[in-house]
Formats: sequence, C-alpha cells, structure tokens
Amino acid sequence: MIEMYTDGAASGNPGPGGYGVILRSGSHYKELSGGFRLTTNNRMELLAVVVGLKALKSPGQQVTIYSDSKYVVDSVDKGWVFGWVTKGFAGKKNKDLWMQYLQQHKLHKVKFIWIKGHNDHPENERCDRLAVAASQNKAELAIDAFFEAERKNNP
Repeated sequence: MIEMYTDGAASGNPGPGGYGVILRSGSHYKELSGGFRLTTNNRMELLAVVVGLKALKSPGQQVTIYSDSKYVVDSVDKGWVFGWVTKGFAGKKNKDLWMQYLQQHKLHKVKFIWIKGHNDHPENERCDRLAVAASQNKAELAIDAFFEAERKNNP
C-alpha cells in the first residue's frame, strides 16, 4: 500500500506555480516538487497526482491519494473525467494532464481521499510548502508548454 499526498499552488492563477508530492510506503519516504513560470492552480493540483503516480516503480500498486483539490478528487470519484474522454474533452481544460492521469490510472489501483487544505494536516502542509517553494524558485521554473500554447491560441 502506497500513500500519496499532493498539493498544487499558483500565484496569480495564472501565474508562477508549483506542485508538491509525498510518497510513503512502509519505511520508504520520498518528496517530489517542481515549478513552472506560468500555469494554474488546478493544473498543479492535477500534475502533482500525475508526477506521483509516474514515480511508482512497478504497475499494479494500491495507491491512496490524499488531496485537498475538489477539482481532482471529484473529477475522478464522480466519474466526470471518464465522461470527458467519450466527449473528446470538449470544452474541458487540462486535457493533456487528464490524459496522462488516465494512463497512470490504468496501471494502478487508485483511491482518492479529499482532505481539507490548510487545516494543519502535516503531509498536506508539507506538500503546500514544497509547491510554493517550487513556484518561487525563479532560476528553475520550467515552461508549461501545453498551457502557454493553449493560452496563446485561446486568449
């Protein structure tokens, strides 16, 4: 059983953003984070889940994901994202990340648990700090190419 804690942040929304992930299984513990020069909070929330799942070394893992993002948790738990696929994601944002999520979803047994953000949950607070720090590391901010191209083409 793997526990994954995730959070995303964006200053300005859109603006500089970042994600933070904690992976824990038994005595194993790993933190992941990254930042982007221009993105949204929802993209970072979803990217945190994708990055965490991609970091798993073997398929078929039981993963419980703790997230404070209703956008991510409800989209999966309520089955919305699976309906978006059948409609070609018409009118939906973040298709690129949702497609990556769905690829990972097929590989693992994923369960989401929503937790209230900024409520003194230690792992959620740590993920928030990782995400914010990554978003503020101007020297290492990556380009969210899909988001920036979409924004340019659909102002």
